[in-house]
Amino acid sequence: MRRVTLFTACLGSAAILAACEQGVNDADVEQALKDVNVIDESNLNDVMLTVADPNEAVTYFERTLAANPDRLDLKRGLAVSLVRAGKATAAAAAWRDVLQSPESTNEDRVEYADALIRSNQWDVAEAELDKIPPTHETFKRYRLEAMVADSNKEWTKADSFYEIAVGLTTTPSGTLNNWGYSKLTRGDFAAAERLFGEALTYDATLFTAKNNLVLARAAQRKYDMPVVQMTQIERAQLIYTAALSAIKQGDVNTGKSLLEEAISTHPQYFDAAVRSLEALENDRAG
Repeated sequence: MRRVTLFTACLGSAAILAACEQGVNDADVEQALKDVNVIDESNLNDVMLTVADPNEAVTYFERTLAANPDRLDLKRGLAVSLVRAGKATAAAAAWRDVLQSPESTNEDRVEYADALIRSNQWDVAEAELDKIPPTHETFKRYRLEAMVADSNKEWTKADSFYEIAVGLTTTPSGTLNNWGYSKLTRGDFAAAERLFGEALTYDATLFTAKNNLVLARAAQRKYDMPVVQMTQIERAQLIYTAALSAIKQGDVNTGKSLLEEAISTHPQYFDAAVRSLEALENDRAG
């Protein structure tokens, strides 16, 4: 940040010197300095929206917006920062304020719907998405449409929206995982397994998809580990997931063996698995 300030100061000095040399009036100097400040503020806004601590970003945009209450870019910055800070209800209110401007866009309404879903206001989110014209075809819009359809158990619509969303992004792993989980909750375990596996082809580090994949396979009584990239700790945790699934389905002996394998696989002490095994053995002894 010191470099940006120094750079701005140098630019300001250059503008003043140029004004002195050329006989430019004070108004021109003031405008030159104002232009430099806008460049500097724009850079700071970008930093706040990306790498800054979310709560610090909220404070920054609240303070700056208080001094410039009509600035739509600052209102958007505050709304984005509130989402990043996990303050979904406040973010929804901030996006609603953005939409009061005649310069607001369809994308602003998509972001508003996202904040509404995050704050568990599903009905309002659905109503907002319905206001967006079908010509506004973006990944985020269709991902949210799929989530709303899922919540309403409108499976055909959900599948259609998920498929469209996946086709509109180069990083569909999270959406494929959500789609797979939807299939899992419907009892379509084979389709869920396929979607979780596909998600991992885009992001091999997504542990949630790995865990869900094991759940989908275990629901089909396939308790062996899938052939996916995993660390030793992840492998122990996934075996543990399979063990609990097996026990829940009545395959107790298989579950016991898997618990023992999870304990021996984990590079450290696997407390959860040890406690589960002890509880299982005590239950069977009783």
